[in-house]
Amino acid sequence: MTEHGLPKYDALLLVSFGGPEKPDDVIPFLENVLRGKNVPQARMLEVAEHYRQFGGVSPINAQNRALLAALREEFDRLGPRLPIYWGNRNWHPLLPDTLAEMARDGIRRALAIFTSAYSSYSGCRQYRENLSAAREAVGQSAPEIDKLRVFFNHPGFIGPMIARTQVALEKIPTQRRPAARLVFTAHSIPTAMSANCRYAEQLREASRLVAEGLDSPHEWDLVYQSRSGPPQQPWLEPDVKDHLRSQNARGVTDVVVVPIGFISDHLEVIFDLDTEAQEVCREIGLNMVRAETVGTDPAFVSMIRELVLERLDPGRPREALGTLGASHDVCPVDCCLSGASGRPGPPAAAGPQRPTSAR
Repeated sequence: MTEHGLPKYDALLLVSFGGPEKPDDVIPFLENVLRGKNVPQARMLEVAEHYRQFGGVSPINAQNRALLAALREEFDRLGPRLPIYWGNRNWHPLLPDTLAEMARDGIRRALAIFTSAYSSYSGCRQYRENLSAAREAVGQSAPEIDKLRVFFNHPGFIGPMIARTQVALEKIPTQRRPAARLVFTAHSIPTAMSANCRYAEQLREASRLVAEGLDSPHEWDLVYQSRSGPPQQPWLEPDVKDHLRSQNARGVTDVVVVPIGFISDHLEVIFDLDTEAQEVCREIGLNMVRAETVGTDPAFVSMIRELVLERLDPGRPREALGTLGASHDVCPVDCCLSGASGRPGPPAAAGPQRPTSAR
């Protein structure tokens, strides 16, 4: 324990979704994602084709390696001197393997940062369940893991997104720029899942903060992408492609699409937005510019370090913009239930889930 009576942490763990890194990985990866889910094989093969359009490789692992390198440089330069590990839900390095490595290295208790800025079952609780299962697989030597809070309204996330949105706006001709509409996008989730968390509320707040931080005001909308599941199951709407068509019908000529729900340009961004949504815009004559995600922006990397420092020092300010305040550190037992039933799932130790699409 520290002098403040808080747990002493001896590592940081980056927790993410994972993705295939060569064509032969695609089907085994998707089988991992879909295990235990009622998804037709035809849908899995359709998603596999998305990966094959990009050589069978998802960018997400390379992007996580870049973030890992930036974090290690930041922590080495400024402290605290913590080793930083990385584990995935669905592809190598898998969480049980990473926790086993941490145990061999003598790590007893670690903080974890999830590559999701928002509260939801698949963006938070499911990762905690994954960590619980990984600890059980490793056994008594497995380190304890405490998650860092979600960061949807932290200035280290909002600031870079304002800057990236401003850059995208400046690609629109000057005379048309004031009328350009902002379209914030995030991964859709089932409405039953949304009812058990603050996902949509946090997305609206993050979108508002970015829109209000720009050099000039622009009208904006929050829409959703990447939905999956049976058609009869309600998911958050409107869909980004439907929305782009409706904006064009209203006379909008330019849009900036801002993937506010994602932290890196992985396959859901470059396929669903840069490929599919852009194709819709070409068909209807709507000029679409896509803002970049935060990636390894220095302010975002610094934010992760700040989240660690605030857990080490209870007197440290907890930065948060807007009206919702800083999120909790320890999730309640009934936090972010899946919506599949009214009962909590497996014990939670600490994506949105994309069971039928790509990352």
